[in-house]
Amino acid sequence: MSFFIVSGLSGSGKTIALQALEDTGFYCIDNLPAALLPHFAGLLAEMRNNAVMHVAIGLDVRNRAFLADLPQSLTELHARGIHYRIIFLEADHSILVKRFKETRRKHPMLDHQTPLVDAIRMEQELLEPLSFSAALRIDTTRTTSHELRMQVRNFARGEETAGMTLLFESFGYKHGTPLDADYVFDVRCLPNPYWQTELRRFTGLDKPVVEFLEKNVEVAAMYDEIRGFLEKWLPRFEREDRTYLTIAIGCTGGQHRSVYLVQRLADYFSDHGVKTQIRHRELGGNI
Repeated sequence: MSFFIVSGLSGSGKTIALQALEDTGFYCIDNLPAALLPHFAGLLAEMRNNAVMHVAIGLDVRNRAFLADLPQSLTELHARGIHYRIIFLEADHSILVKRFKETRRKHPMLDHQTPLVDAIRMEQELLEPLSFSAALRIDTTRTTSHELRMQVRNFARGEETAGMTLLFESFGYKHGTPLDADYVFDVRCLPNPYWQTELRRFTGLDKPVVEFLEKNVEVAAMYDEIRGFLEKWLPRFEREDRTYLTIAIGCTGGQHRSVYLVQRLADYFSDHGVKTQIRHRELGGNI
């Protein structure tokens, strides 16, 4: 049975994530009391002919009266032999404030004594244990609904096959660091094609920029260092039962150096039998 727990900050896109899973064939329940998780999972496991094989449960601070039961409930899931995965969604606090103001929805922890920013901060603290245990964390600060659905569906599909999936993500530091990255590599020290007037209009996907960067020994050294680091430590993550790892590589604008290195690293690991995904945040999409 594929058993997912979808959680995260209010306004970060949990409803969209659950809808994406439902569209791929998951049986989804939002806001099930945490204390009922083992009983519910047990009922599903005992159903004849494995009628329900893919399940997703939404848990968040609307469930806060039961959150104290969550550690025990997760322990019981393990004891029953039910292998669960947590998907945790988050976003920059300023973006969450903007979303609530635009939709005019009430934050679940908001009251007449608690400002919205404080409510978001309190929520983050309450859900921190879930975020640390997540198999997949998604930062939706600069993610469209379409991109979020694609990331969730890709993760769900990846769960059906053995082995770890590496998501390589390029980004620009001037737009902020991704919140969901497991590792972040800063490549702003490398020669910047942006300062070559004839290259400025291209990206790291285009041949002129690729040729410029491949001529530089520092770029080659950075690629070798990152590749070597990942090759050394990936087996340890796999032994810890991690199935998804996000590697973020950032340059100033997220157009040239980071894009080039993400493509090259993803190609290398894909050629060596590792499942890979690519996201170029500032170029607007997944590959």
